[in-house]
Amino acid sequence: MIPRIYKLEDDLEQSVFLFGARQTGKSTYLKTAFPNAVYIDLLNSKQKRFFTHQPEMLYDMLQDKPANQIVIIDEIAEVPSLLNEVHRLIQEKQLRFILCSSSARKLKRKGYNTLGGRAFPCYFYPFVSAELPDLDLNKVLLYGLLSSCYLSNKPWNVLSSYIDVYIKEEIKEEALVRNLDNFQRFLDVAAIGDAEIVNYANIASDCGVTAKTVKEYYNILEDTLLGFMVPAYTKVLKRKVIQAPKFYYFDVGVYNYMMQRESLAPNSSEYGHCLEHFVMQELKAYIGYTHNRKKLSYWHTYEGKEIDAVLGEAQVGIEIKSTEEIQPKHYANFKEYKEEFPNSRCIIVSRDPFTRRTGDIEIMYIFDFLQKLWKGEII
Repeated sequence: MIPRIYKLEDDLEQSVFLFGARQTGKSTYLKTAFPNAVYIDLLNSKQKRFFTHQPEMLYDMLQDKPANQIVIIDEIAEVPSLLNEVHRLIQEKQLRFILCSSSARKLKRKGYNTLGGRAFPCYFYPFVSAELPDLDLNKVLLYGLLSSCYLSNKPWNVLSSYIDVYIKEEIKEEALVRNLDNFQRFLDVAAIGDAEIVNYANIASDCGVTAKTVKEYYNILEDTLLGFMVPAYTKVLKRKVIQAPKFYYFDVGVYNYMMQRESLAPNSSEYGHCLEHFVMQELKAYIGYTHNRKKLSYWHTYEGKEIDAVLGEAQVGIEIKSTEEIQPKHYANFKEYKEEFPNSRCIIVSRDPFTRRTGDIEIMYIFDFLQKLWKGEII
């Protein structure tokens, strides 16, 4: 088993909601990290049936446990009526709960008790580079970092099952959309537009639905933790900038499967796209695991100048290039960016193996960048 970098125990001064997509390894992690916890698995049909009909039995089972006893309820959204009993047990018995869910939407849309701030939201992600000392970049960029996929000898079979069974059945089971065919078309279009600026009207035209419906579809992907939006950085003084967000599937392997991509040529535009996706995925996970308050955004002017990632209030700007040799043309976009944000740290991440500084531009080999990121030396 690969040890995970996340230290959830650091967040357990109170109860937590632990959100994370299926097959990211939440259950395995929790059973290992908290061997003495009471564990309730609502994906177990027998347990789900029992608590669905008698949610009050949770209180009866746990009322004699000592204060601060940790209780893990896996997939709490399967029986959200249990949250009333969780609320009682937190208030009256001072128990601490880890409430796992692969969908925030199931809780939000049904209006169930979300514990009034008594449970802190935390997030669990696919593997990250810091957990994989022998990381094979080409493998990661093609197959992604879902734990079940990364550890499999047949990763495409795992991704096929994940997407064709879990994603589609999850959407269908929850009746999140009225027309599954339209939603399937949207999933494909969203993959084509991965890491691109979202244009709701154009996507709506491609899918044969309204722009309002497209926005709702994106909300579904975010709420079911299958993707995330990166907003545009809009606090500028001199230049007009794009204000629409970008969208990324939560894992680069899922994105590749949606694109029916079975190989990646190292010097292709597709390879560069996947490298950008991977770095954004790492930044998202780092910010989530460390509860870093610096937001992740991007910067794009109407003249077409773009910085792939902006951290915080433009404290750091990052360009991501797949080239093995950085040349002056690769940092041209930083000219306008530095005029707007003269105090920003400027970094180019690439496959160029020689980490160095050129003027006020830092050129970092991808592996050096990842190491510095997880040591807290970037943000």
